[in-house]
Amino acid sequence: MLIFIICISVLALGYKFYSPFVEKQAGIDPLAETPQIRFAEGVDYVAIHPVKAFLIQFLNIAGVGPIFGPILGALYGPIALVWIVLGNVLGGAVHDYFSGVMSIKEDGKSLPEIAGHYYNVVFKGFMLIFTAMLLFFVGVVFIMSPAGLLSNLSYFQDTFFANNTFWVLVILAYYFFATLLPIDKIITKFYPVFGLLMIVMTTLIAISLLINAPHLPVTGDFFAYFSADHSHDILQANPDGLPTWPLLFITITCGAISGFHSTQAPIITRCLSNEKYVRPVYYGAMICEGLVACVWALAGIAAFPDGYIELKAMLAQGGPGLVVNHIASSYLGVLGGIMAIIAVAVFPITSGDTAFRSLRLTLVDAFNIPQSARNRLLLALPILTIAYFMTKLDFTVIWRYFAFSNMLLSTSVLWLATKYLFDRGTFHWVASVPAVITTSVTLSYISTAAIGLNLSADLAQAIGVGAAIIGLLLLGLFHIKHKGQQPTNASI
Repeated sequence: MLIFIICISVLALGYKFYSPFVEKQAGIDPLAETPQIRFAEGVDYVAIHPVKAFLIQFLNIAGVGPIFGPILGALYGPIALVWIVLGNVLGGAVHDYFSGVMSIKEDGKSLPEIAGHYYNVVFKGFMLIFTAMLLFFVGVVFIMSPAGLLSNLSYFQDTFFANNTFWVLVILAYYFFATLLPIDKIITKFYPVFGLLMIVMTTLIAISLLINAPHLPVTGDFFAYFSADHSHDILQANPDGLPTWPLLFITITCGAISGFHSTQAPIITRCLSNEKYVRPVYYGAMICEGLVACVWALAGIAAFPDGYIELKAMLAQGGPGLVVNHIASSYLGVLGGIMAIIAVAVFPITSGDTAFRSLRLTLVDAFNIPQSARNRLLLALPILTIAYFMTKLDFTVIWRYFAFSNMLLSTSVLWLATKYLFDRGTFHWVASVPAVITTSVTLSYISTAAIGLNLSADLAQAIGVGAAIIGLLLLGLFHIKHKGQQPTNASI
């Protein structure tokens, strides 16, 4: 119980004390006219109440990410909780917050346009390619996973509804309308309800864990894991021999830090009526996602008395979706089983459609396309047609490229935030230190991954650590060189 309380406390204290410090560096102006006020057009720039905006942002960034990722991360043991909590407060929430800040300061524009403003056209092109690639991967993944689940439900066996292609086409049809229609027609009406449902489900699981879970790790177990006898396991591998660095950081992204979140920022920044809402909506939604991730990581540990072997066997049998159903049904009974189906079917769909909506906005911004109904249709049709054919590819291949592009994009956004803070003359370290760490993780991953250089784990780890040291040294030298040369705008 103490471990769970510590995780919640660190996340809550991070929002209470660290997020105002981060906000101070950003130059938030409550008196400024937001993009929603300046460009209101009834499609994307539509006023939303900040509570609704928070719930939509939370659902957009979450999906099943903070459920599936932490369940897979539970294979690495308690160190998964350390990464979730510290990665969230110091990295992921900062990343999401500055994604919102920079977008609302730049007329609600998408990442590539912001990159072009703060860096150059080359970086803009780089961001455009990887943003579009990531959004495609997310959208396709969130067609394939819920379609696979729905077609395999026991209720549908030996019926027409057991056809996977049927569910793919149904989900694509929904994505088509959700991408085309004004944001207040579907998203603002239903998504706050689903966001609230995720919070309720996670809260019930957390309460049940604290009351009914005899195998919830205690403090002694937690610190014993980090003793000298386990130092090799912590730094080197999970029980399968997979290197914790960098694979844990790639496995658990939602809940800790995820580049996908930055692609969702423009959807809500175009709907906020005041800049003061950026911190509760963006930093707050990420903290909330961290709480969800902690609950499911602990559940992944506590629900299996035989530990790693039993969890691994269930994952091999039916993936994280089966684990979710097992945990929810075990602790919440029939209600939990229903919630589990909703969680692994509906939640990814609500992230998939906003992925394609964000892709439309990204292309619109990049090529200055007027947002008439005809143009929205001409964009949506080829995007979703390509997505359909991508569902024919191997899911694991798509997931590997998604994992890499996700971390690469989060790294790029943190460096973009670093430049934003450098230009303001404020405390850039809140963004630059996480940027160095994610750069290290990204280089380590692409060095050791089969889709990359396929080097040994030891060499890949050395490359990552070396990159981190060099990055910090260069930042230190640059900071010293430019100290006192830039105007300080922290009070703006």
